[in-house]
Amino acid sequence: MERLRKTAYILIIAGLALAFLYVARSLIIPIMLAGLLAMLFRGMSRQLENRGRPRWFTALVSVGIFLLGLTLIFSALTWQLSAFSDNLTEIRARLSEQFSALRDWVQETAGISPAEQEELVEKGASAASSEGGGLAAFALGTLSALLDLVLVVVYMYLLLYFRGRIKDFILMITPQQHRGKTKKIIFDATLVSQQYLSGLMAMIAVLWVLFGVGFSIIGVQGALFFAILCGLMEIIPFVGNFLGSAITVLAVLAQGGGTGMILGVIAIYLIVQGLQTYLLEPLIVGRQVRINPLFIIIVLVAGELLWGVGGMILAIPVLGIIKIICDHIPSLRPYGYLIGSETRNNNT
Repeated sequence: MERLRKTAYILIIAGLALAFLYVARSLIIPIMLAGLLAMLFRGMSRQLENRGRPRWFTALVSVGIFLLGLTLIFSALTWQLSAFSDNLTEIRARLSEQFSALRDWVQETAGISPAEQEELVEKGASAASSEGGGLAAFALGTLSALLDLVLVVVYMYLLLYFRGRIKDFILMITPQQHRGKTKKIIFDATLVSQQYLSGLMAMIAVLWVLFGVGFSIIGVQGALFFAILCGLMEIIPFVGNFLGSAITVLAVLAQGGGTGMILGVIAIYLIVQGLQTYLLEPLIVGRQVRINPLFIIIVLVAGELLWGVGGMILAIPVLGIIKIICDHIPSLRPYGYLIGSETRNNNT
């Protein structure tokens, strides 16, 4: 009976924790993203501080470098998008032709007349407009994203500036006999997050080159734009490259590309995916986050259900930190072993 009561308490606490994480996602996601970025720039900030620079200055430099990187990426995307404006009329005409062909195919296959198809599309559009608010919903979403970016930047600066105080607080609430282990956990968690993010950034840069060269060879219009898009989608593990390549295929169709070009995009995706899996990830990312694929998929799905795209981005580094904590606490080591990808020499 006592064991059943303890299990019930654990389930209740877990349910309340999940409910809190879901309700407070607007507060938690920017803080966690800022925390990961602060870990990434901690080493550089510390080096500048060792040269006599004040902490407020080093934190400001880190934030400035982060914003400069975002500005360069946004500028490159905007520059490439401007190239589409020259061919916008032609692309619209091709899209109209393809929609007409699709409408004829639907009529022949399903027996739905063009008028009925337009009525169904109008109903779907009105439903989406009533649920999401149409243009107003898009504007609110854009404003919310900009606000989140501002919060991430502010949190990142404050976490870099007050990181010493935060570390001291954690040590102060830790019993004296466990402070050495706590310091080790903080150091390892920071190091793993730093290595994971730096490896991910290097991976994205390599993917930009590979996709850019591949798309240029087969003649995709705006090859650099789609290469940058496919590379940036890598921040969403497993599905990012696929989504980026799928968008590229749709764009090729809109540009009037033939079957050969579409097959070329698919072939480039498969080649890059193979190089990434068997060559780039072992060399660039390595084994900083030693988590087996089963739990990677589980946390990605759980992160998407809980926090959407932000949850998918945070899932792997957060689980890596959880694994480090489990590895350093004897009672939790079995869970760390279950999550990890380390192998044992046994016959199981």
